[in-house]
Amino acid sequence: MRKLIDLKKGLRLEDELGFGEGLAVEDDDGDRVPGPGKMLKNMLAKRRVPVKNQRSSVKKRKDTRAFFLFIAPSLLGVLVFVLLPFLDVFGRSFRTVVTSKFVGFQNYATIFANQAFRLAVRNTVRFTLVCIPLLVVIGLMIALPVSKLKSAGTIKSLYLFPMAMPTATIVIVWKMVFYKQGFLNLALTRLGELTGLWGEIHTDYLGTEAAFWVLVFSYIWKNAGYTIVLWLAGILGIPNELLEAARVDGATERQCFFRIILPNLKGSLYTIVILSFLNSFKIYREAYLVAGAYPQQDMYLLQHLFNNWFVNLDFDKMAAAAVCVGGFLFVVIMLLQRMWDNKT
Repeated sequence: MRKLIDLKKGLRLEDELGFGEGLAVEDDDGDRVPGPGKMLKNMLAKRRVPVKNQRSSVKKRKDTRAFFLFIAPSLLGVLVFVLLPFLDVFGRSFRTVVTSKFVGFQNYATIFANQAFRLAVRNTVRFTLVCIPLLVVIGLMIALPVSKLKSAGTIKSLYLFPMAMPTATIVIVWKMVFYKQGFLNLALTRLGELTGLWGEIHTDYLGTEAAFWVLVFSYIWKNAGYTIVLWLAGILGIPNELLEAARVDGATERQCFFRIILPNLKGSLYTIVILSFLNSFKIYREAYLVAGAYPQQDMYLLQHLFNNWFVNLDFDKMAAAAVCVGGFLFVVIMLLQRMWDNKT
């Protein structure tokens, strides 16, 4: 600080003497260079930080601090209740249940050789590949005409009603509809009597291959509501000026849909696919309450397998299978994210 004051005093003295900023001086070689006052001012100007940059830097630090304060509780919860338990499961997948003896990849070899595990994986993958495209397409087909109605807000509430219904209530309804003496068989029998095409029908839909499609119908019926709401949010967020300008230029409704509406719904599509993919692994409650722990083989899912292993205390198999399923979900979500980033 003292040096800076002395330099400033020297600058004022040079200005008073007339050889500071305005005049040049000669060095030892005879070359003319800027005076000391000019050099000092240049040095101070380079070191001086603009006030605007200082304010932006302070604001950025405050925003960063606020961001971490807000996200810290969620990160702590994820760390304590998700990451640490998963690391514990990952460690148990390489050990036995009782003695905790390290067995390497033996548990993984056991589950991949298990016929029930292969059946559950096949049915779960089949269920996911069938349900997600149907849910996405059906939701979009319903959302498009609903978006043109003035009472779209009220209709959105009605579509969310299935998500508010208790699972046990839904299961009772499905049993009443698809049971051997259920409403569906009664309606088909009545229709056959009227047309004379067939007689009485007593098909047990939950005990045949049709059980898989009953499960698909149940999933779509329950999850179509939020899908429609997400599609509506994306459609209503598209500016009307774009559509009106396209129609003025002679674009048809089909062209407006494929050239304007659909490209602007990529964000909604990504969100719907991810949520639908994760929710497809949560259908176990309905399947378990409808058909029990050992249902018809076409609706035997991974959740049934995990439940049976838990009852039998096969925690080593559960741990290995959980690591495989978690890794599979992570890879699929990362691939979807990569595809989304490439398209955008």
